[in-house]
Amino acid sequence: MFTGIIETIGEIKQIKKDGNNIVFTIKSEISSELKIDQSLSHDGVCLTVIETTESSHSVVAIKETALKSNVKEWVIGSLVNLERAMKLGDRLDGHIVQGHVDQTAKCTNISEENGSWYFNFEYEESENITVGKGSISVNGVSLTVVESGPGNFSVAIIPYTYEHTNFKKLNVGSTVNIEFDMIGKYIAKLIKKN
Repeated sequence: MFTGIIETIGEIKQIKKDGNNIVFTIKSEISSELKIDQSLSHDGVCLTVIETTESSHSVVAIKETALKSNVKEWVIGSLVNLERAMKLGDRLDGHIVQGHVDQTAKCTNISEENGSWYFNFEYEESENITVGKGSISVNGVSLTVVESGPGNFSVAIIPYTYEHTNFKKLNVGSTVNIEFDMIGKYIAKLIKKN
């Protein structure tokens, strides 16, 4: 479990294919503190650390992960948001994020609004929904939905979040990982079932 409060940004340094899997080596300021078998959110994707050095760590993405997320678009030099799993007893500053990406979305508009930014996203309609003032995770960042429509939503980004996440590198057309609010997903499934 994660909170969606990003600790740092990592840079993809190496990409290797291993059968259907993809092995990523990522340089970050927290890599030296990580342990093998530790869960770590990379742009909202929960991946297991398989190797560490003083300045980098390696993780494996399986085929299913590549199909449901934007990891297939990562290249050497890509910047990814990193967050370690929350500790029991810590404050939950964001919202409950599982690290299980539901699907991807495309950025359709970015506008600066006197010191903050509004990002609009479109996604393929599914049973998942967004709700105005509800929670959503975009590239692992816990955010509040500003406006919500069928297959689209917008979020507002404050300067701190913009500077300390990879939002500053997003462009119109960028693909992002989205994880819908866990409670909302269960409610949507219950409604569909009845």
